[in-house]
Amino acid sequence: MAEASEVLMSVLSTIRVPRPGDRVHKDECAFSFSSPESEGGLYVCMNTFLGFGSQYVDRHYNRTGQRAYLHITRTRKAQKEDDNSSGSGDPPKKKPTRLAIGIEGGFDVEQDQYEEEVKVVLLPDRQEVTSEDLSSMPDVVKERVSQSMAGLMAADSVSHALQVQQWDGEVRQESRHAAQLKQLDNGVKIPPSGWKCEVCDLQENLWMNLSDGKVLCGRRYFDGSGGNNHALLYFQQTGYPLAVKLGTITPDGADVYSYDEDDMVLDSKLPEHLSHFGINMMTMEKTERTMTELEIAVNQRVGEWEVIQESGATLRPLSGPGLTGIKNLGNSCYLNSVMQVLFTVPDFQSKYVSNIENIFTEAPSDPTQDFKTQVGKLGYGLLSGEYSKPAPDPGDDPTVNSEPRGDQVGIAPRMFKALVGRGHPEFSTNRQQDAQEFLLHFINMVERNCRSGENPTEAFRFLVEERIVCQQSHKAKYTQRVDYIVQLPVPMDQATNIEEIQEADRRREEAESAGAPPPPAPRARIPFAACLAALSEPETLTDFWSSAVQAKTTASKTTRFASFPDHLVIQVKKFTFGLDWVPKKLDVSIDVPDTLDLSALRGMGQQPGEELLPEVAQPPPGAPEVKAPVLDDSTVSQLCEMGFPLEACRKAVYYTGNTGIDAAMNWVMGHMDDPDFSAPLVLPGCSSAPGTTPSEPVSEEHLATIISMGFSRDQATRALRATSNVLERAVDWIFSHLDDLESMEVSEGGRPAVESERSREAPPGPRVRDGPGKYELFAFISHMGASTMCGHYVCHIKKDQQWVIFNDQKVCASEKPPKDLGYLYFYRRVME
Repeated sequence: MAEASEVLMSVLSTIRVPRPGDRVHKDECAFSFSSPESEGGLYVCMNTFLGFGSQYVDRHYNRTGQRAYLHITRTRKAQKEDDNSSGSGDPPKKKPTRLAIGIEGGFDVEQDQYEEEVKVVLLPDRQEVTSEDLSSMPDVVKERVSQSMAGLMAADSVSHALQVQQWDGEVRQESRHAAQLKQLDNGVKIPPSGWKCEVCDLQENLWMNLSDGKVLCGRRYFDGSGGNNHALLYFQQTGYPLAVKLGTITPDGADVYSYDEDDMVLDSKLPEHLSHFGINMMTMEKTERTMTELEIAVNQRVGEWEVIQESGATLRPLSGPGLTGIKNLGNSCYLNSVMQVLFTVPDFQSKYVSNIENIFTEAPSDPTQDFKTQVGKLGYGLLSGEYSKPAPDPGDDPTVNSEPRGDQVGIAPRMFKALVGRGHPEFSTNRQQDAQEFLLHFINMVERNCRSGENPTEAFRFLVEERIVCQQSHKAKYTQRVDYIVQLPVPMDQATNIEEIQEADRRREEAESAGAPPPPAPRARIPFAACLAALSEPETLTDFWSSAVQAKTTASKTTRFASFPDHLVIQVKKFTFGLDWVPKKLDVSIDVPDTLDLSALRGMGQQPGEELLPEVAQPPPGAPEVKAPVLDDSTVSQLCEMGFPLEACRKAVYYTGNTGIDAAMNWVMGHMDDPDFSAPLVLPGCSSAPGTTPSEPVSEEHLATIISMGFSRDQATRALRATSNVLERAVDWIFSHLDDLESMEVSEGGRPAVESERSREAPPGPRVRDGPGKYELFAFISHMGASTMCGHYVCHIKKDQQWVIFNDQKVCASEKPPKDLGYLYFYRRVME
C-alpha cells in the first residue's frame, strides 16, 4: 500500500469532491453502454466525474493523465422465495397502491436488488485501494480521498437527475367548486349498494353527481370500453361540476372528478356533500377500482407483449448484430422505434458506426455532450451485437441461464435521449411523443451537425415541385422545396367497406338515442391507390394572388416529385381533428404494397408553350399603398393559445377577413400542410412581411446570440429580418433553412465574400440524390393508442428477407407483420 499511498499523494490535487451543480456520470459509460452492473463495472474519474467502462478507461487516462478513478461494481442479490411465492422462482412483488415512483406505495424502482462494491483504482497499473486501505494512509490522503468517494456515491447521477424519480401522479388540488357547492334539496337518498346508470342501466364505472344525486356512467374509452359518457353529457346539460365515483368511497376519501376543471380533485367537504344524499363515509367499503388503480394497471401493461398485434402467436426471440433491443426509459418507445429504423440505413451506419474509433478518438473533453459521439455510441450499441443478450429472469439465480423470453438486456440510451431532447419543450420530457415529429427533429439535428462533410440525411432528402396555374390568365408558376417525408392523405370516402361503416354509424346513433352501449365500429379499409390518387390530385386555391392579373383569383396547385430520394419515408395521416376540434385517430387499414413505383409522379417542369407568371409584379402606377392589415387580436390570441404558430394565426385571420374564430380555425386546418404555413404574412404587392424591410435594423444582442452558435452575421441578420426580430423564432427559422443559408458564400473567418464575387454565378441548390422512383418496403413503425400523445410504438424491420419486430427490449421474428396498420413506412430504392 505504500506505493499506492505515494501515488495518491502525488495526484491529490486532481481529486475533487463533487459540489452542487457538478455532473456526475456514475451510471453509464461515455463511450458505451457499460454500467456498474456490466462485466468489469464502471470507472468514474475522480476529477471530471465522467464514467468509463473497462475497455475505455485507459483511453481517458492516456488522453488526460488522470490516474484516480472510483470503481463501482454492482451484482444482483439472490432472491429468496417466501411463503407467498407462486413457486415459479419469482418473489412476490408488493403491489403498487399509488401512481408514483420513488415514494412509499409507488412503483418499485428495485434499488435494493444489487450489492455494491466501491474502491479506488489507480491507472495505468490499476492498483486497487479500498476504504480499509485508506485507513492506514496519511490523514491528508485519507481525508481527501474519503470525502471524494463519499461525495461521488451520495451525488445524484446525471441520468437520475434527468428523470423525475420521485413523481406522484396522485397529487390533486382542491376543487374551486368544493367550498360553495350548491346541492339541491330534492329528497334523493342513495342506497349503499345496487347502483346502476339511470340512463343505460350500466352497473359499473358509476359516478354520482354531488349537486343532485344523479347516478350515471362514466366516460367511454378510446377502445370502446368504459361507460357511455352519460355523466359527462349530464354535466354539459346542467353545468353541475362535481361527481364522486361510487364504489371508491371509504372513511379515507373517494375519487372526485370536476368536469368543469377536467381533472381529479379534492373535496374537503366530501363527508358533508355525501351526507346530503344519505351516504355515511365512515361505513362505506371500497368495491370499485379507483382511477389511480386503473391508471396503474394501464402503466403496468404498457411493456407487455400482449398489446402488440402479434400477441396471438408465440414469437421466436432473436439476438445478434443488428438485433439489439432498447430499454424504454419512460414513454420513449417513439425514440426507440425511429432509431432502430435509421440505423438500418447504410448512410447512418457509414457516418456513425464504420469509423466509430475515429469518432471516439476525436471526441471533445466531455463526450457526453457531443452529438457525434453519442449517436455513434447508440449506433454501435445497436449493430455490434454486444448487448444483444437475453435478459435473466429477475427471480432466478443470475448464474443460471434462464429460458429466453424475447426481452434482452439491451441498451438504455439515457445520454442520447438527454442530448437530443435538451432544450426542446417536448422531447426533453418523459411524455409520449409523435414518432414522425421526432424523426424530423433528429434529421434537423443531424443537418446542424453535418454542415460540412458526409450528411446521412441526404438519403431521405428530396425536392418537391409545386405547379400553380392561375385560372384567369392560365399562366403557371413553378416552385421547389426540400422535404424528407411524404404525407399520405387518407380519403375515408374511398373505403371499400363504406356501406358497412355507414350501417355501423346508423346503429351507433340508434344505440345512443336509446341509451344503450354502442356496437363495435368496423375498421375502414382504404386502398393504397386511393391514397396516392388523393396525394396527386390538383388542389384548388381560392385566395391566390395572381401577379398576372394583379388581383386575387382562383388557381389550381399540383404537387409532384422533382427528385426521388434513395430512401423514401411515407407518413399515413391517421391523426386529425373531429368536429369539436378534439384530436382523434382514424381507425383504418391500408393495403400498403411491398413494392412501389412512383415514376408517374415525377414533375416535368415548364411545359412546351406554357407561359409563366411574372416573377416580380409591382402594383400598377397610382395604386394605393398596401398597408399592414388590421387584425382581430383576440382571434389571433385564441389561435395561438391552441399551439399554432403566430404567423399562421395572423394569416388565418387576414385571409378570413376577421370573420371570427370558426372561420380562422377552418383556414388553419386546411393549410397546416402548406410549406409556408409558419412563414411571415406577406401582403400582395409587398416584398416582405410588415416589420421586416431590408433597411430595418436588427437587434445587436440577438445577432450576437445567433453568431455565437456558429452562423455568420449575414445569416443571422437574414434570420432575424425573416422573423420580425424575434430571437426564438429566428433560431427556429435558421435551423429550418440551412440549405438556403449554406448557399450564402462565406469566406474564412465567417465573413461574407464580396458582393461582386457572389454574383458571378447562382448559388447552388440543396444537395439531393435522384434516381428511379421504384422502391421496396424495408421497415414500418406502428402506433397503438388514441393519439400520438399516448399509447405505444413498435417497429418492424426486414432483415435478410425476414421481418423482425422490435418492441423496446423485445426482439423477435415476426409471424404476421401488420403492414396494413402502420403509421410511418420506409422504402429503399430498387435499382433496375
